[in-house]
Amino acid sequence: MPETWFTADFHFGHHNIIRYCNRPFRDVAEMDRTILDRLNDSVKPNDTLYFLGDFSIGSKARALAYRKQIRCKKIFAVPGNHDKETRKLTEAFSWLSNLAELSIHGQSIVLCHYAMRVWNRSNHGAWHLYGHSHGNLPDISGSLSMDVGVDTHDFRPWHFEQVKARMAERMKERIAAACLEIEHS
Repeated sequence: MPETWFTADFHFGHHNIIRYCNRPFRDVAEMDRTILDRLNDSVKPNDTLYFLGDFSIGSKARALAYRKQIRCKKIFAVPGNHDKETRKLTEAFSWLSNLAELSIHGQSIVLCHYAMRVWNRSNHGAWHLYGHSHGNLPDISGSLSMDVGVDTHDFRPWHFEQVKARMAERMKERIAAACLEIEHS
């Protein structure tokens, strides 16, 4: 049965991202190979991958060369601020809009490259998954919002069940905070 995965912020070919984000790689070739290997070790050809922006730096041809190295056939993408050329690859990605709302196994999920404080149905259990911040935003206790970029997960994608477990923990935090508020009122 196909699995569902989420990720963001590969920045293939982007030398400066190693320094900007303190990535543990000697050079772009090592970074690109590590991300590709870890992605292909996890995500199988018939799985679904939701990619939340910043695929690669450079030309459309260069982005396509990276895309061809990914075994997963079905990649839905939300564009990031570095995806000017990548978003032209309509034959290689199934593009969503800048903000996408979907349901997976009955779970409402809002996808965007950027983090949001609130989103559609955020007070009704909807999740918000994003990239862009490279793990540098502090978590808000009880928020069902999560950075799924490679910098947050050892340069690997997040499986739906991993996200679900993380969100279950956050929902417990949300309930505990609400109970505490009621207790003190």
